Amino acid sequence: MANVIPRPSSLILVFTSILFMSKIGKAIRLERILDRKTHRTVIVPMDHGISVGPIAGLTNMPATVDKVAEGGANAVLGHMGLPLHGHRGYGRDIGLIIHLSASSSLGPDPNHKVLVTEVEDAIRVGADAVSIHVNVGADDEAEMLHDLGRVARTCDLWGMPLIAMMYPRGPKVKSEHNVEYVKLAARIGSELGADIVKTNYTGSPDTFKEVVEGCSVPVVIAGGPKMDTEKDLLQMVYDAILVGATGVAFGRNIFQAKNPTLLVKKLCAVVHLGYSAEEAEKVVL
Repeated sequence: MANVIPRPSSLILVFTSILFMSKIGKAIRLERILDRKTHRTVIVPMDHGISVGPIAGLTNMPATVDKVAEGGANAVLGHMGLPLHGHRGYGRDIGLIIHLSASSSLGPDPNHKVLVTEVEDAIRVGADAVSIHVNVGADDEAEMLHDLGRVARTCDLWGMPLIAMMYPRGPKVKSEHNVEYVKLAARIGSELGADIVKTNYTGSPDTFKEVVEGCSVPVVIAGGPKMDTEKDLLQMVYDAILVGATGVAFGRNIFQAKNPTLLVKKLCAVVHLGYSAEEAEKVVL
């Protein structure tokens, strides 16, 4: 019997069903990394093992995951070694984001990020989202943008949320925190299909408001180098949330803190409860 070629209307129905199911999948997974009431998030990146090695705070991954989960973090972010050796190490429930790109500090160009993991790999280990790193303005920007677009389409197919880490870094970038550069980097992430963009804070609420308004998807701020004082960190978060940021993705500032659990609890007070920096400083375990 000859194969029956589906009618165009049948093909449209199939494609529509796939699209609908992938949207449901994204929505369900996003609930694992975004608070259901505030739709904001506190993410703790732990992907530093490839770039700089086993730095302080990340030598015992299960213990660190447990500490930030106890503080109320919505998700942790790391490479495939995280779910294999550290994620939910002591049984605490926390969202999992698998980072797909990498480079090491010993490489000829640490800003050259390449894909080391596929979306399907993240699905197999039960990830709630994936992330990819793009340095806008780098010599190999074109390659990273190509990877971002391809990964975004794959995420759409599987219903997997995508976080794009969009940083302005390269020969033409005079300051990674300049609002014009950050606006462009964030907008590129949203244009190419990211569900959440992570980028640098621009230094003031007024300038960061331009970043948020110019990006069509939620924006979370990166922590950058470890800050001098906890008060400065909390104030930056408060200012960013005030103008529309969706949350934070802080690594060293959290896992190298004296008490990561308490700091996460204070950050959650700002992000999810609307506390000022002064009010959050007074939060105790």
